Amino acid sequence: MANINQLVNKAEDVMDQVLRHGKHILPHIARLFIIGTFIEDGFRMYVQWGEQRDFMNDTWGCGYYLASFFVLYNLFGQLGGCVLILIRKFVEIACIDLFLIILLQSVAYSALWDLKFFLKNLALAGGIVLLWAESKSEGHSLFAGLPSAGVDRPKTYMQLGGRVLLVCMCLTLLRFEFVWLQVVQNVVAIALVFFIAVGYKTKLASMTLAVWLMVLNCWLNAWWMLPSTSYSRDFLKYDFFQTLSVVGGLLLVVALGPGGYSMDEHKKKW
Repeated sequence: MANINQLVNKAEDVMDQVLRHGKHILPHIARLFIIGTFIEDGFRMYVQWGEQRDFMNDTWGCGYYLASFFVLYNLFGQLGGCVLILIRKFVEIACIDLFLIILLQSVAYSALWDLKFFLKNLALAGGIVLLWAESKSEGHSLFAGLPSAGVDRPKTYMQLGGRVLLVCMCLTLLRFEFVWLQVVQNVVAIALVFFIAVGYKTKLASMTLAVWLMVLNCWLNAWWMLPSTSYSRDFLKYDFFQTLSVVGGLLLVVALGPGGYSMDEHKKKW
């Protein structure tokens, strides 16, 4: 046990050294990763305008104009929200916009009834919550000018909620198969999810999970290896960018820390 603690402490020291050199660029990379799925989906709405409109019309019978409005809102709502987040202007409004798009797409594509897609959308929402929490640390608030007593409490709630939602995607990786490699993967995933959710060794756990997810993502969702005519290409591309967004959320946790409601924070008071 002592050797494990020494190894963990050494890994934390190494990561802290790396973060000191990359602390200015890491939040930018994290934001870009989080909004990656919205950028990709926004351009997909443009490229597949007719297909998406016809799909909505055929599925819901909503008519040509309402189906066109759905595609139009997804196109400009996603790309516009991403631009605002990148330039750090009206971030809270952009986050609300992206929340509405997640909810709208969950209903429109019946993702509420598919556990895998539902958990992925929850994880995506967690990344947006963390973006919103980060904007509060920069002093950009829709409630600027109001008394600041307890202003950090909403932010800490958001960091806690963002962490918990973010790791929902990892639950989709669990497979109840009695194969030793799968058992090891399940144990590691559950341990990392637990540490991040309760905020224990949060930065190290988040970075470890981010690297692990990125490796799995490039291995399992290598959409660029398939021809453009392949039926599976769009599905792999969709999964790739959603997982990339979760990786971005984990990197943002590394950059910002777990927040006040975490074991790491409470340890400082002991």
